[in-house]
Amino acid sequence: MPSYTTIDSPLGELLLVGEPSDGRTTLTSLSLPGQRGVPAVQSGWRRDPTAFTHVAEQLSAYFAGELTTFEVEFTPAGSDFQRRVWRALEAIPYGTSTTYGRLTAQLGLERGRAQAVGAAIGANPLLLVRPCHRVIGADGSMRGYAGGVEAKVRLLTHEGALQPTLA
Repeated sequence: MPSYTTIDSPLGELLLVGEPSDGRTTLTSLSLPGQRGVPAVQSGWRRDPTAFTHVAEQLSAYFAGELTTFEVEFTPAGSDFQRRVWRALEAIPYGTSTTYGRLTAQLGLERGRAQAVGAAIGANPLLLVRPCHRVIGADGSMRGYAGGVEAKVRLLTHEGALQPTLA
């Protein structure tokens, strides 16, 4: 039976879902408000904020500008290809960005596989802690973020990868 909690953030209320096992809970999903494909809380799921204390503390430190790398235990998911792409996402340093094409090349894939790489990125269930927001279009455009382009811009600005816009 999955456990879950919600926490407030500058992006709105985040939903954290995890799998309890052996007295601990591993993160299976971290989603933003308005995110497409978000798991809906099911009857039978157990609300357990204490199971996610470590993750919540790290997210708080991240949004306060005090943390640049997450140390979160998560439940393995996805296909072999998705996990390979997700490992590459985890290696993108805080405060930087890369493109779909560069990530595809880094993975040793043909250029034509960039769309498959983009699909794997879009299937990432762990937004923020697995930084898919750091992947942008080759022309600098903010493409394909499950949490929404506005959230992607806010995260990249927060990390210093984008300059704030003056209104």
